[in-house]
Amino acid sequence: MVKEKPNSTRIYDSDGYRRRAACICVKSDLEDEVLLVTSSRRPDSWIVPGGGVEPEEEPAVTALREVREEAGVLGQLGRCLGVFENVEHKHRTQVWVMRVTEELPEWEDSRSIGRKRKWFSIPEALVQLAQHKPVQRSYIHSLHNTNPRRSSTGMPPPLAQYPHPAMPPIQLVNNTASGAHFNKHTTQ
Repeated sequence: MVKEKPNSTRIYDSDGYRRRAACICVKSDLEDEVLLVTSSRRPDSWIVPGGGVEPEEEPAVTALREVREEAGVLGQLGRCLGVFENVEHKHRTQVWVMRVTEELPEWEDSRSIGRKRKWFSIPEALVQLAQHKPVQRSYIHSLHNTNPRRSSTGMPPPLAQYPHPAMPPIQLVNNTASGAHFNKHTTQ
């Protein structure tokens, strides 16, 4: 299903959920810092860069386009963390990890709406996202839990040890060889 909106076209899946794509931008393979951008609606709040899938556009292409427009970064797309469902806003966001290789001095949203970007440690990012986009915290949890370089030494404690407000369960769709399936994830 396609729905027109001024300056964009919204794409919906068969369940009526808006299709979105996003990237968790990281500095290195350690994945211990993530890049967030200021919200266009609340410039004092930080969010994960991402946006709506355009007609005939693959979600991975959407994710790369959105991080260039919103965060002004280029990089290498890595693993897909899954499809995250936001029941309240009725959208599903496919999220990838992207290792940043270049930060542009100016970019589309910095010029047009004054959007800013900033690197945060994982605990700092969780605190920032809890304030405005709590569902996006699940992206960070998935990043942390699926990091192939994560070892028992030298890594931060499990994310459950970082303080955050109580949150309702979130649905995560995992893409596996056996097909997509739902897992209940809580951010407690």
